[in-house]
Amino acid sequence: MELNLVPISITKQNQDPAWNHCQVFKNGERLQIKCMYCGKMFKGGGIHRFKEHLAGRKGQGPICEQVPSGVRSLMQESLYGVLVKQDNKQKTIPGLLACVSCSPYVGEIESSAYRDDVSNEIKPISVLNTLEPSSNLALNGKGEVSEGSRGNRKRGRDRSLLAANSDSCAKSDLALVSKGVENPVHMAIGRFLYDIGVNLNAVNSVYFQPMIDAIASGGSGIVSPSCQDLRGSILKNVTEEVKDDIDRNKEMWRKTGCSILVEQWSSKNGRTLLSFLVYCPQATVFLKSVDASHVIYSEDHLYELLKQVVEEVGVENVVQVITNCEEQYLFTGKRLMESFPSLFWAPCFGHCVDMMLQDFCNLEWINETIEQAKCVTRFVYNHSAVLNMMRRFTCGNDIVEPAVIRFATNFATLKRMVDLKLYLQAMVNSQDWLECPYAKKPGGLAMLDIVRNRSFWNSCILIVRLTYPLLRVLEIVGSKKRSAMGYVYAGIYRAKETIKKELVKKDDYMVYWDIIDHRWEQQRHLPLYAAGFFLNPKFFYSTDGNIHNDILSSVFDCIERLVPETNIQDQIVREIHMYKNATGDFGRPIAVRTRDNLLPGEWWSVYGGGCPNLQHLAIRILSQTCCSIGCKPNKIHIEEIHDTRNFLERQRFSDLVFVQYNLYLRQMVLRNQEKDSVDPLSFNCKDILEDWIADNEVFLEDYGSSDWMSLDPLVGNRMLLGPSGDETEDFLGTGFTDLDIFNRLKRVKEDI
Repeated sequence: MELNLVPISITKQNQDPAWNHCQVFKNGERLQIKCMYCGKMFKGGGIHRFKEHLAGRKGQGPICEQVPSGVRSLMQESLYGVLVKQDNKQKTIPGLLACVSCSPYVGEIESSAYRDDVSNEIKPISVLNTLEPSSNLALNGKGEVSEGSRGNRKRGRDRSLLAANSDSCAKSDLALVSKGVENPVHMAIGRFLYDIGVNLNAVNSVYFQPMIDAIASGGSGIVSPSCQDLRGSILKNVTEEVKDDIDRNKEMWRKTGCSILVEQWSSKNGRTLLSFLVYCPQATVFLKSVDASHVIYSEDHLYELLKQVVEEVGVENVVQVITNCEEQYLFTGKRLMESFPSLFWAPCFGHCVDMMLQDFCNLEWINETIEQAKCVTRFVYNHSAVLNMMRRFTCGNDIVEPAVIRFATNFATLKRMVDLKLYLQAMVNSQDWLECPYAKKPGGLAMLDIVRNRSFWNSCILIVRLTYPLLRVLEIVGSKKRSAMGYVYAGIYRAKETIKKELVKKDDYMVYWDIIDHRWEQQRHLPLYAAGFFLNPKFFYSTDGNIHNDILSSVFDCIERLVPETNIQDQIVREIHMYKNATGDFGRPIAVRTRDNLLPGEWWSVYGGGCPNLQHLAIRILSQTCCSIGCKPNKIHIEEIHDTRNFLERQRFSDLVFVQYNLYLRQMVLRNQEKDSVDPLSFNCKDILEDWIADNEVFLEDYGSSDWMSLDPLVGNRMLLGPSGDETEDFLGTGFTDLDIFNRLKRVKEDI
């Protein structure tokens, strides 16, 4: 985005629905439109051309490939509702045709429609003395959006004559599209969901639309399943279907190895429940849930429970067992490694990073900045008029960002606010803000002071620079696109390197290094992380000089534990020389080119055939996760299994939870990897965002400003100003030359 572009507010008077899907910037006396989905910048053509971009109208400019299908359909309906297609049949929407047929200027609709689509009510926020000559959108003397001078006088009379007919009909048609009518199908679905009290996020299930399609294909006379069908034959069939999927995954366990994930949480009635899952690159599956209330603090009983699960999965398949960081698991994990010399125990690395971020939050200056930011978000999200205004100025983006875990949410939200800094400042300096009655309330005045405070923003920017690398590490370990083991060590290296470069002075950056190292010590199986770094060709071949001795030592630790046969160990050591020297297939030009493009496990599968023993070890290590966060669905009430006292019904409910959990985990693979549009006010965000949006002091007079029905609807998935797409590889980069970082990691291992 050009640096001299100034964001423009989009007001409610802009009737065209396409305005909800773009950002508008002022460049001198011209306006430029940016697509919220693909980032394409339009310097001319008006809102009509942008609508064609979203609708996918070929031959009229670039087509957006990232727009959600629902938005594309909306734009197509809107586009063809105000245009007369230029073909012999002159097809059009009947309602619009009836309205304009009485006008003698019907022939002018096609040529002037894009001018009618541009509203006259977009108010500029500030003025810059630059001009974009290629744009045919301009600001008139009143600060309103208008078409460039070309053809305005020629079309002025025609447009005014058409206003009474075509404008009113087009607007009414668009209102039906954008605001929606009482769609009987939607109303029926709504009544059903409201009646049963189900979580409304159920409609985001990947199985929801196939269900609708199946019902529609059956016709109006289709008979719904009975309660007994759902509790009986249907549940039985789906259970068998899920079990068949798990059996297919077991073939992958033998090839790539697997990780056992242990999820612990407390139920509402105080029970301690454990869920056991198995991860491999193909899928994560749920095995079972256990009421561990009476064994969780007994080292012997907890050990026997984990031992039983390892044997159930197959000792030969298990590479590691991942639990949380609590002390009882430390002793149990050690016993497990003693009993099974071919596997590792590891605390969840995602919780480790969250604890790092918690320690960052405990620093006084960071905590003060976070509290100031919360003052802004709490005021915005408790006043519907202010929330609508904020979303108009930020082009539909929210200023809070839910993360998978609590403390990551603090820093993800600060980054979101920094990204939207100019938009927030433009809002509080606008006429809209001055006219807003809530701006004069204590919360509004406090928000104004904070948003205008340069010191606040400087602190936010520094915090983001210090913590964003750790957020990226968290994204890596929680990624569904790649197994994390080959990236964790490089991620921690990059986080510390970034902090060092930002603060320069050792006394300054060591404060944050000490926080990271303290939590890193809890990862007591460092050999796997360092071995993953060594076996990832992207990182290994980009390290200057000889690989650090401590990393090579970790590789030997993994060889001795994961490969019990001594003769195979010796062969692996010999094959390591081929890998280090890039001889054989490792040195082929195609292998060199794909070091950065293929996932490390895939790279070894393709080019490691000349070193079969090292290849097998590398694939098993690089195919593992290091985090269990995000694997527990909130909508499944597992504790109800253990509350059911009838044995037969408990079996049935256990199978139901087995099906629900595994269908949820399957969705994590099937679902589009792009972030879904999430309403921060929804019940699903309550636990993770409540501290950012819940007003601590709610007064009766505030309820008048908190009418949810007056909120503008959220529209689709929004793209922020920053770069989009998967940037993991760019973040981790190449080149690892800072021996100070390596030496610190080595001391951590020696202290364990």
